Amino acid sequence: MNVKEQIKIGGGDYAYMKINAGEHIRITALEGPQVADLWAFDASDTNIFLSAEHTRSTLEKLTPSVGDALYSNRRHAMLTVMDDTSPGTHDFLMSACDPRRYELLGHEGYHKSCAENLYKAMDDAGATAHELPSPFNTFQNVKVRNDKSIAIIPPKVKAGQYIEMRAESDLLIIISACPMDIADTNGPDGKTRPIQLQKFSQ
Repeated sequence: MNVKEQIKIGGGDYAYMKINAGEHIRITALEGPQVADLWAFDASDTNIFLSAEHTRSTLEKLTPSVGDALYSNRRHAMLTVMDDTSPGTHDFLMSACDPRRYELLGHEGYHKSCAENLYKAMDDAGATAHELPSPFNTFQNVKVRNDKSIAIIPPKVKAGQYIEMRAESDLLIIISACPMDIADTNGPDGKTRPIQLQKFSQ
């Protein structure tokens, strides 16, 4: 394995990475439970992006697992899950947290959010987000109850576990180490932890 780039993302922070077709990315929970919101955009056209709804309908399942592809809003494969040492609990239902989400949870004043992190990362990358797609919430644990309600419960991922994906085209990847410290998104202790993002080729 040839590691070509590696970024440690602090809890609540973000990073972007440009990857070419055939390269792999690995997202690792370095110190324990931590959700990492992932977005993928076509490297040459950010109107084409990873789509939760198109992935669900194409796979006919709520979340992808090893061997499954993640699809764009044009229904083309963008990433394929190659390995997953976590319990495989990820989410493709929940939107990214944003300032209004924290207001509704009773927080007063400024709070970091995944939506804000996306826009900052796009600016840093010299790209434009034309809309706010729903992310692939790696390591997030969302339970669908029998009465059709949903509940955010603590992640099952442990320190050192990761998910690895192969790029099927040239992509701009953005990761937000979710800053949620009110709901159980990152666990009941309200702590955020670092995420490691690696790019490598085999």
